[in-house]
Amino acid sequence: MSFHEPLNGGGVELAEAGERLSLGVAARLSRYLQVLTQAKKMGKDTISSQELADYTHVNSTQIRRDLSGFGKFGKRGVGYNVDSLVSQIRKILRTSGQHNIALFGAGHLGKAIASSDIFADHGFRVVAIFDTDASKVGEPVGDKSDLSVRSYEDLDKVVSEEDIVVGVLAVPNEAAQSVADDLVEAGVKIIFNYSEALVQVPPDVTVHTSSPAVDLLYALYFYLT
Repeated sequence: MSFHEPLNGGGVELAEAGERLSLGVAARLSRYLQVLTQAKKMGKDTISSQELADYTHVNSTQIRRDLSGFGKFGKRGVGYNVDSLVSQIRKILRTSGQHNIALFGAGHLGKAIASSDIFADHGFRVVAIFDTDASKVGEPVGDKSDLSVRSYEDLDKVVSEEDIVVGVLAVPNEAAQSVADDLVEAGVKIIFNYSEALVQVPPDVTVHTSSPAVDLLYALYFYLT
């Protein structure tokens, strides 16, 4: 299954704690959180629903409807407090705290992902990077002295010891399914797939495939229409 839903349309389908968010609401809240996190890094204290709309391409009315379903976060004429809204959305998405990631593939893409703040900004920490190439094992990754390439044979041990919740695939297409199978066998329930392979997993495992080409097609569609 894929956790990649359109961000427009539909209203908040959940307002009571303990219920499960619909994919559409979760996708939009995640997009809001992405913008808010960047705004916080830029030093912004407040942000309006119109600014969120400009950056996410979600209608400002939809944004206010989404957020009002979980409480009163903003003030008319002032906007939303960025720190407060980041905290609240993380609670709603149940992503508060620290979550450990294992990354597979120590090529250019894998090392770039591991060295960036793309996950760290949202509470995810890359604790291990694996590769099947023995010549890469032991190589340091970026400027993170505590992170070096590990042998693929350590997968099961690391998943258990480091409490890995997400496996990130930055491997060639032909290797993606095999790595996904091993992650499922090790008990990982979320896989983020940077390859173009169509990965098959059991129903209780979520796969999100990130494709720049698909994102560009999505943007092009709205530009042309």
